[in-house]
Amino acid sequence: MIARRACLLAGTAILAMSGTARAADAPADTAVATAAATADVPADASITDGSDGSEIVVLGFGQARSVQTITARDIAVLTPGTTPLKAIAKLPGVNFQAADAFGAYEWSSRISIRGFNQNQLGFTLDGVPLGDMSYGNSNGLHISRALISENTGAVSVAQGAGALGTASTGNLGGTIMFTSRDPSENMDLAASGTYGSDATYRGFVRLDSGDLTGNGLKGYVSYGYLKTDKWKGYGEQRQHQANVKLVQDLGDRGSLTGFFNFSDRREQDYQDLSLDMIRRLGLRTDNISNNFPLAVQIAQVLQSGGTNYPAPYVSADDAYFDAAGLRRDYLGGATFDGRLNDALSVRLTGYFHNNHGQGLWFLPYTPTPGGSALSVRATEYDMTRGGALGNVAWEAGPNRLEVGGWYESNAFRNARRFYGLANQATPSRNALSFQSNPFATQFDVKFDTTTAMYYVADRLELGALTLNGGWKGYKVTNRAKQLVGNLASGTIDAKDYFLPQVGAVYALGGSTELFATFTQNMRAFTSAAVGGSPFATTQVGFDLIRDTLKPEKSDSYEVGGRVRAAGFQASAAAYYVDFSNRLLSLVNGVASIGNPTTLQNVGDVRNYGFEATAQYKLIPALALFASYSYNKSEFRDDVLNTNGSVNTATAGKIVPDSPRHMVKGEIVYDDSRFLARIGADYMSRRFFTFENDQSVSGRVLLDATIGYTFATTGPLKGFAIEGSVTNLTDKDYVGTVGSNGFGARGDNQTLLAGAPRQFFVTLRRGF
Repeated sequence: MIARRACLLAGTAILAMSGTARAADAPADTAVATAAATADVPADASITDGSDGSEIVVLGFGQARSVQTITARDIAVLTPGTTPLKAIAKLPGVNFQAADAFGAYEWSSRISIRGFNQNQLGFTLDGVPLGDMSYGNSNGLHISRALISENTGAVSVAQGAGALGTASTGNLGGTIMFTSRDPSENMDLAASGTYGSDATYRGFVRLDSGDLTGNGLKGYVSYGYLKTDKWKGYGEQRQHQANVKLVQDLGDRGSLTGFFNFSDRREQDYQDLSLDMIRRLGLRTDNISNNFPLAVQIAQVLQSGGTNYPAPYVSADDAYFDAAGLRRDYLGGATFDGRLNDALSVRLTGYFHNNHGQGLWFLPYTPTPGGSALSVRATEYDMTRGGALGNVAWEAGPNRLEVGGWYESNAFRNARRFYGLANQATPSRNALSFQSNPFATQFDVKFDTTTAMYYVADRLELGALTLNGGWKGYKVTNRAKQLVGNLASGTIDAKDYFLPQVGAVYALGGSTELFATFTQNMRAFTSAAVGGSPFATTQVGFDLIRDTLKPEKSDSYEVGGRVRAAGFQASAAAYYVDFSNRLLSLVNGVASIGNPTTLQNVGDVRNYGFEATAQYKLIPALALFASYSYNKSEFRDDVLNTNGSVNTATAGKIVPDSPRHMVKGEIVYDDSRFLARIGADYMSRRFFTFENDQSVSGRVLLDATIGYTFATTGPLKGFAIEGSVTNLTDKDYVGTVGSNGFGARGDNQTLLAGAPRQFFVTLRRGF
């Protein structure tokens, strides 16, 4: 069955190019070169060796590891507002899942690569660290808040190992590097409006200044808005965003760039599901945000100790009244990128980020004193972080030596508070508003995290052979101070000053090359009162582990090759990863209860697999793309109790949410006037328990786009109209697994239904 599906998808699979009318104004090669610039490869390596910069997926020729880059053209053919993460889902090894059509709903958004989950990957935007981009992020923010999708210039995925200089302390299993577009050389106005299923409204406008002074000063200011009703249940999701970027061209000396990004996101959540709930209630069951009296009735049954819940519910966790995620972010910074002379170059970046967020649940477990049987539980996030990163590179003939570093100070406050509801027939609080005046605080913890990293990288070209080597080292110090509650206070470090990386590329001639690389990485501990943090436990629990807990490490080996000839490009890679000191924090109950956990090292994991990518232009207007991934991520040890008995029998089991097979493909026709695209995405079975006794079946999803660009002269010049459909076959499926983490065994309320078929129409100008 798998082989048959693979052949079917590969045969109908595709890639291609949206025409220049839909491309960002920044030259594709500039965006790609910026995104792919690394310590071990020339800045223009991704577009040399015969590439003209027009491919949507650039296969990383010249690099000593598996790297693919997508450009703004590829993102432009998706429905406006779609996260760039959905655009890279076609790449081999990338497992992206979400419960909405845009892939931007953060509670459901999950990405993993080669069996490593999201908090084991590295993410950057123009070099600035985004942390692990998790929902309760304690060290960054999600890309869908950091950058409006239309302002994405390129996205590069290093599936096995990021560059040594990547500003991340979590990239055990790969790095995703986002690059924003540069301002246009000419003054222009770009705008789009989208309307679609479930009362979706999406608007975007960007004003490019062009050269303001005649001396290379140019910039843009842009604004994006999204409002959509939930596709099931009741409620809405909306976002306001603004991006500003200013660039001063310094000629031969380089450039100076400043940026400021703002986001305000408010989204009502979908209900987490279990397999039992899906069997009893169906995939379309959801929170009961339209029926406050029913939610109160369910709470009263729970609090009385009864079991006679109103049909069809059999538990208070079958349906909450409401839930929501609120996030407000400010991100800004400046970069100097210049050449001091013919041999010496320097790049320096400073950045600042402020975040305020709340995750809200209207729950029946803690009634409001003197009020409703319900209360609003809020997990609160407040972050202020700032840092600097930079490097100096020296080139002398065939040799390029680079030295750099990164420093960040992060003040993060994590709290859980309860807000009262009046005893009345309608809710006295709005789920889409930041809450104030709590009646109780469960915990309030202040965290201070400092990160200091350095790296040394060298590249030596010896004719057909290019060698890369170097190392990085860093120390992350996590400090916690409990203000309210019974969670842990204290300090814990993660440090290693020698994490090596070596690689080689050998050119066989005729645009064919072989590559190999070895990388060692470490993941620092996180500072938070929830999730997989060493502080998300009692003081006694923390005191037991802080002197023995080891940070996770990985040794990654990768070999592969690339070929390009007559419109055809392909790459293939095989890999083996020895993942040691794995940290595990088993889930205790449903997410809404919030029981403390104890983090522990539980042994090793072995990852190995194979990936292949191919793209072919049959004619200039018609292109095909296909990728295949095989991955096996396997636990090598059982989880043991302190007395040596088996707690969780994980030895030989598959890591949750790591599908064995993935096949993706696209076909795109684009002659600069008419656009047609169809994409397919197959993913095999995913386990969601550590003992592999529960899983969701595989699925195939189809998306499609059709569009027309009007005449290049006259009043319609620059205008285009496009229609798109997601989940073309209207398949019922589980979109996200692990929304409430992964349990040892048994069913768990940790699944989210994928969105049904949805339609959108867009009118564009200036793309």
